[in-house]
Amino acid sequence: MVYITKPLSSTQVLFIPKGSTSSIVAYLNKSTYELNIIDKIVINFLGYPQHGWIDLKSNYMTKADFLYKITKSKAALKNITLIPGETSYFFLKDLALKMNLSYEKLKNIYDKYSYKKDGSILADTYSIPYGMKEEHLLFYLFSNTNKKYEKFSQKIFGTYDKKKWYYYISLASIIQKEAANEEEMPLVSSVIHNRLKKGMPLQMDGTLNYGKYSHIKITKQRIRNDNSQYNTYKNKGIPSDPVCAVSFSAIKAAIFPIKSDYLYFMKDKITGKHRFTKYYKSHLNNINDYKKQKKIKVFKKNTTKTIKTIKTIKTIKTTKKIKSIKSLWNSVNP
Repeated sequence: MVYITKPLSSTQVLFIPKGSTSSIVAYLNKSTYELNIIDKIVINFLGYPQHGWIDLKSNYMTKADFLYKITKSKAALKNITLIPGETSYFFLKDLALKMNLSYEKLKNIYDKYSYKKDGSILADTYSIPYGMKEEHLLFYLFSNTNKKYEKFSQKIFGTYDKKKWYYYISLASIIQKEAANEEEMPLVSSVIHNRLKKGMPLQMDGTLNYGKYSHIKITKQRIRNDNSQYNTYKNKGIPSDPVCAVSFSAIKAAIFPIKSDYLYFMKDKITGKHRFTKYYKSHLNNINDYKKQKKIKVFKKNTTKTIKTIKTIKTIKTTKKIKSIKSLWNSVNP
């Protein structure tokens, strides 16, 4: 009785290899758990040891608790989130870091087996078992995404045409990059659809935030020099590969744009949202307003710094303290 109540310390997440109870006990012995014939008998009585990475839930327990947990504990899982709008370039780096995997292996497998350069993994949170190898992990994510895409497509179109579906994923990825929020997505989608119908180039900065350029501000020089398929200033239509991972909201917006005459949109510096317009002249006015707002913001920032400097000088001198489409939209759910 005293023996099984003996205190024992362990890592919370423990790896147990496949094999017989004897081989597992021998493996744990090498890992300083000091198990013996009595422990083997207790394990056989309880069942059979789990294999793989298991979650013991704590670092300190009795010998009895430890033997019970290695036969009954569930697989250790880690939540990994692919943020909407993020590219596979950064997601694979994050995956490698959090799951202690090789980025080079992940990239090679992704490049070889993914359907598209991006968008082949749905933006979502995934519970991934510890110890999954690079190949198994990516195939799990590809398979999970494909099942969800197929389910969404069946619900909307009654069929799943992968080529057609990924056209909408590419379109959705531009919406994901351009829209200020989910509410704007159907409006941004309408602008894209309207420009495509008129044979106009999209001329959207967001398409140039692909791959390793995901977080880089787009400049005039970049627009001039980038000759990739993602440069919608130089190329008409949408890129054949999605720009990034997308959310279900962006996919819905791509398929169900709001009906509008809008052809342009420009960010409002004050609200953070976009102003949508039909005419180029109105768009130019919005650009000029944006420039004015930017100048005002810089002026206010500099003025605030000046005022703070003056207050600091006064404080030093005086040592005085200073006070401080709705029904259709809603009917489609994942």
